[in-house]
Amino acid sequence: MNPVQSGQADLARPKLLVLGATGGTGRLIVKEALSRGYQVRAMVRSPEKASGLEGAEIFIGDARDEAALRKALEGRDAVVSALGTPVSPFREVTLLSSATKALVSAMKDAGVSRLVCITGMGAGDSAGHGGFVFDRLILPALLRKVYADKDRQEAIVRSSGLDWVLVRPSVLNDKPPQKEIRALTDLSGFHGGTIARADVAGFVLEQVQTNTWLGRSPLISW
Repeated sequence: MNPVQSGQADLARPKLLVLGATGGTGRLIVKEALSRGYQVRAMVRSPEKASGLEGAEIFIGDARDEAALRKALEGRDAVVSALGTPVSPFREVTLLSSATKALVSAMKDAGVSRLVCITGMGAGDSAGHGGFVFDRLILPALLRKVYADKDRQEAIVRSSGLDWVLVRPSVLNDKPPQKEIRALTDLSGFHGGTIARADVAGFVLEQVQTNTWLGRSPLISW
């Protein structure tokens, strides 16, 4: 097993596998991890997708392919999943749950226990806390099928037996990071918010080496 524990000198440079590394948040996770001295392997679907990920080791493969995931996990200490899927008002979405199911199985086979997985505000018991526009307009009209799959994804992670953290960002923006963000599990009184992708990247990487939110699902926002 390769659990990542806070304060262990021999894991000062964690060896990460990043899924969803070509997305807006995933790219910032790779960039920030490299700046912290982490050893980063990014799983991407094709070499063309890897542009801008210089400094990371590129692994070509499909995140739903369990055999490819097992190979990608060799020598890794932890996994960060920043997988996303496009808006899909009509077509069923299964990418997130199918990839996460394959990932959990591959991680168990590989003996890698730490998983930090990004889902989103509105997933699981954070539903109904996105504010009027998000909850009543955006989610039902555009994201209903995406969030149904996020819920399935979260259920897979929760029952995995891994050392997991589910990170639920509020509405993402590309503004500069702020010094302080809120991480909440008690959502009483919370009704929507925004957060920079860069802040999400920083928070996610903190969960690789700390146990503060282990086994929990913080919603993060400004």
